[in-house]
Amino acid sequence: MKPLTPLLAAAICLAGGAVNMTLADGPADNVAAEVRRIPPEGIEVPAEQRAEISKKLDEVKKVIGELETSLKDKPELLRLLPDVEVYEKAVRYALGYQEFHKEGEIKVAMGQLDTALERAAQLKEGKAPWTRQTGAVVRGYRSKIDGSVQPYGLQIPESYDFDGAQPFRLDFWFHGRGETLSEVSFIDQRARGVAGKLEPEDTIVLHPYGRYSNANKFAGEVDLFEALEHAKQDYRIDPNRTVVRGFSMGGAACWQFAVHFAGQWAAAQPGAGFSETEDFLKTFQQETLQPTWYERKLWHLYDCTDWAINLFNCPTIAYSGENDRQKQAADMMEKALKAENLAMVHIIGPGMEHKMHPDSLVEIESRLKSIVDQGRQVVPKQVRFTTWTLRYNTMNWVRVDAMTEHWARARVNARLEAPNAVFVETEGVEAFTLEIPPGGCPLDAVREVLVDIDGDVVTGLPVMTDRSWVSHFRKVHAGDKVSWTRVSSPFAEEEGLVKKHGLQGPIDDAFMDSFLMVKPTGEALNDKVKKWAASEFDHAVTHWRQQFRGDARVKEDDAVTEEDIAAHNLILFGDPKSNSVLAKVAPDFPIQWTSKGIQVGETTYEVGNHALALIFPNPLNPEKYVVVNSGFTYREYDYLNNARQVPKLPDWAVIDISKPVTSQKPGDIVDAGFFGEKWHYKARKAE
Repeated sequence: MKPLTPLLAAAICLAGGAVNMTLADGPADNVAAEVRRIPPEGIEVPAEQRAEISKKLDEVKKVIGELETSLKDKPELLRLLPDVEVYEKAVRYALGYQEFHKEGEIKVAMGQLDTALERAAQLKEGKAPWTRQTGAVVRGYRSKIDGSVQPYGLQIPESYDFDGAQPFRLDFWFHGRGETLSEVSFIDQRARGVAGKLEPEDTIVLHPYGRYSNANKFAGEVDLFEALEHAKQDYRIDPNRTVVRGFSMGGAACWQFAVHFAGQWAAAQPGAGFSETEDFLKTFQQETLQPTWYERKLWHLYDCTDWAINLFNCPTIAYSGENDRQKQAADMMEKALKAENLAMVHIIGPGMEHKMHPDSLVEIESRLKSIVDQGRQVVPKQVRFTTWTLRYNTMNWVRVDAMTEHWARARVNARLEAPNAVFVETEGVEAFTLEIPPGGCPLDAVREVLVDIDGDVVTGLPVMTDRSWVSHFRKVHAGDKVSWTRVSSPFAEEEGLVKKHGLQGPIDDAFMDSFLMVKPTGEALNDKVKKWAASEFDHAVTHWRQQFRGDARVKEDDAVTEEDIAAHNLILFGDPKSNSVLAKVAPDFPIQWTSKGIQVGETTYEVGNHALALIFPNPLNPEKYVVVNSGFTYREYDYLNNARQVPKLPDWAVIDISKPVTSQKPGDIVDAGFFGEKWHYKARKAE
């Protein structure tokens, strides 16, 4: 292993997010009426330099267009075009939206355009030497979410043999909070291999951009998996020796990836950051919290303390500085793990504030190497899994297919017992699947598999000759009697809509897959709704670019095609009169919106001052969502602290648009709730 110097530890510290931390924290950022802009407005670019950059940008755009044409019949080269486009997009954003934050970045941008032209020329010749380069490498991919190109960085070890066969360990390193971390800045850091120079021996390090500064939530979460799939096309990555790591905001990202996807990693190593919402904002931000009942439920999505038992499935090493206020994150996780009878390894940097101690880093690397050398257990004998939503429904060989109620805890404890028994205990689960991949099943292939589920013994399907095994189970309710049975498929005998993975809400979930924003062209029910919907549309498009760094796909309602309906979640703005697509799907909603009012159960809200926001499976394509009148639901106030960046609206909300739009809300939320597990309206139980 390479020696770890204090200089290296300091570099890792900087990557963790010490930059701008003073801006991101403290009571000054608790005043919702005085919210500063994030990202902040950058410096003015002198006219001469602006003209020079614009000229070269035009040159790069022209070359990219030519390559799109010349490479259309050469898919292996065409797939590398985002490696050129990320530079063009980075500079275009910085110049067009005043996001140069230092004078030096202007010169850096010119150099990045030169790199784009160099790579373009190489592609034109049928070459891509950067794909066979060791050291720091900047790559780019095209995201399914909005079609944007997104950058990521790689550190390829000198020991990597591009013509070899051996797969390599890969560590993800999640960056810290950086309010000025534009694409230009991020690409510059990654090209120079600074700010997070982490180089374990014989290890590829992947640095996700994470869609800017959101603790890798929502589209930032998808960014990791898209970058990983892209990297796999050119590099041999061992799926059983993959580690998630980060510090500060990156530590928060690491916690969430560790608990939500515990079965996918060989190990997790979070440092500092935050691990939940409520205690962090009270103690670290000194914020007085007054969440609504549904906001509190939605905290479960990213409150890692609620998912602590999942770390049973992932070796985890936490780090904190002894005097770091963000030690709170690991302390909260340690408390949650203790409640699950798990003891957490928590390495403390003596005397350290928001920094990594060099000796601690040596110990961490040694422990990680020992863990990773053994590799991830693909089929562990025992799985302990908890979830609050079908967005995260899989742990190793266990998959939850249906829950009793979303945002109430569901658990599965499952273990394999030789020669032919499986024992499963459940809580809050209505259907699940046990699936072991080929070559992995330890059960006896010539014996009947018996599955004991909460005391009911059910016969599973036989183990196949390739040593794979899969069986689906569903709870049967017959009066007061409840039992388990094996079924032919996860949704066998289920009629109509049901909440399932990727179609379970809340509103923000629609922005984790391909989406299209649809603008109304018709006359609205009234002028107030028309103006409000137009303003919210503009807000959604603008803030998607600012916070998630992509240009949202946009069409007018009369231009939406069958292909659009098949390919995208449709984000419909307006009302059933002004938006023709909304008019087609609205009659199928559990909440009706007509010229007579918005009907929620037995309550009617008059249309003059009210609008509806909701998410629902698209009646024109039930495998995709429709969303009405909402972009992602957290707003400007929540940009000031990453722990606030959680869903602010559930599956539906009625909004009083006579009240002002604020930095926290699109108006006054007068009613809101979650649809039931069959996407039906249900009255809220008394809290």
